[in-house]
Amino acid sequence: MFESVVAPIVSLLEDLLKPLILIVGAVGALYCVILGAKFAKAEEPQDREKAKGALKNAIIGFVLIFILLVVLKGLMPKMIDWVNAYYKGTI
Repeated sequence: MFESVVAPIVSLLEDLLKPLILIVGAVGALYCVILGAKFAKAEEPQDREKAKGALKNAIIGFVLIFILLVVLKGLMPKMIDWVNAYYKGTI
Protein backbone atom coordinates (compact mmCIF):
# COMPACT_ATOMS: atom_id res chain seq x y z
CA MET A 1 0.00 0.00 0.00
CA PHE A 2 2.64 2.50 1.04
CA GLU A 3 4.85 1.49 -1.87
CA SER A 4 2.23 2.43 -4.45
CA VAL A 5 2.17 5.98 -3.09
CA VAL A 6 5.90 6.51 -2.58
CA ALA A 7 7.27 4.94 -5.77
CA PRO A 8 5.84 7.55 -8.18
CA ILE A 9 7.01 10.40 -5.95
CA VAL A 10 10.55 9.02 -5.73
CA SER A 11 10.62 8.41 -9.46
CA LEU A 12 9.43 11.96 -10.14
CA LEU A 13 12.05 13.45 -7.81
CA GLU A 14 14.84 11.41 -9.38
CA ASP A 15 13.75 12.46 -12.87
CA LEU A 16 13.49 16.16 -11.97
CA LEU A 17 16.65 16.68 -9.92
CA LYS A 18 19.18 16.92 -12.75
CA PRO A 19 17.11 19.35 -14.87
CA LEU A 20 16.34 21.40 -11.75
CA ILE A 21 20.03 21.77 -10.94
CA LEU A 22 20.72 22.92 -14.50
CA ILE A 23 17.79 25.35 -14.53
CA VAL A 24 18.67 26.84 -11.14
CA GLY A 25 22.27 27.29 -12.24
CA ALA A 26 21.30 28.94 -15.53
CA VAL A 27 18.67 31.23 -14.01
CA GLY A 28 20.99 32.14 -11.15
CA ALA A 29 23.84 33.02 -13.49
CA LEU A 30 21.58 35.07 -15.75
CA TYR A 31 19.99 36.93 -12.85
CA CYS A 32 23.38 37.69 -11.30
CA VAL A 33 24.65 39.02 -14.65
CA ILE A 34 21.61 41.30 -14.92
CA LEU A 35 22.07 42.54 -11.36
CA GLY A 36 25.80 43.02 -11.96
CA ALA A 37 25.06 45.16 -15.00
CA LYS A 38 22.54 47.13 -12.95
CA PHE A 39 25.20 47.61 -10.27
CA ALA A 40 27.78 48.76 -12.82
CA LYS A 41 25.31 51.13 -14.47
CA ALA A 42 24.15 52.75 -11.21
CA GLU A 43 25.40 56.31 -10.89
CA GLU A 44 23.91 57.40 -7.57
CA PRO A 45 25.41 55.98 -4.36
CA GLN A 46 22.01 54.86 -3.04
CA ASP A 47 21.24 53.09 -6.34
CA ARG A 48 24.65 51.40 -6.20
CA GLU A 49 24.05 50.19 -2.62
CA LYS A 50 20.57 48.97 -3.54
CA ALA A 51 21.92 47.02 -6.51
CA LYS A 52 24.80 45.68 -4.41
CA GLY A 53 22.38 44.41 -1.75
CA ALA A 54 20.14 42.80 -4.38
CA LEU A 55 23.14 41.10 -6.00
CA LYS A 56 24.39 39.81 -2.66
CA ASN A 57 20.94 38.46 -1.73
CA ALA A 58 20.52 36.81 -5.14
CA ILE A 59 23.88 35.07 -4.89
CA ILE A 60 23.11 33.82 -1.38
CA GLY A 61 19.65 32.61 -2.41
CA PHE A 62 20.82 30.77 -5.50
CA VAL A 63 23.74 29.17 -3.67
CA LEU A 64 21.37 27.91 -0.97
CA ILE A 65 18.91 26.53 -3.51
CA PHE A 66 21.74 24.84 -5.41
CA ILE A 67 23.17 23.32 -2.22
CA LEU A 68 19.74 22.02 -1.20
CA LEU A 69 19.20 20.40 -4.60
CA VAL A 70 22.63 18.75 -4.51
CA VAL A 71 22.05 17.51 -0.94
CA LEU A 72 18.65 16.14 -1.96
CA LYS A 73 20.25 14.34 -4.88
CA GLY A 74 22.89 12.86 -2.59
CA LEU A 75 20.43 11.85 0.13
CA MET A 76 17.83 10.33 -2.19
CA PRO A 77 19.41 6.82 -2.20
CA LYS A 78 19.73 6.87 1.59
CA MET A 79 16.10 7.94 1.99
CA ILE A 80 15.00 5.13 -0.34
CA ASP A 81 17.03 2.59 1.66
CA TRP A 82 15.54 3.91 4.90
CA VAL A 83 11.98 3.62 3.59
CA ASN A 84 12.67 0.14 2.20
CA ALA A 85 14.14 -1.04 5.51
CA TYR A 86 11.33 0.45 7.58
CA TYR A 87 8.42 -0.74 5.46
CA LYS A 88 10.02 -3.94 4.11
CA GLY A 89 9.10 -2.91 0.59
CA THR A 90 10.95 -1.99 -2.55
CA ILE A 91 10.78 1.38 -4.21
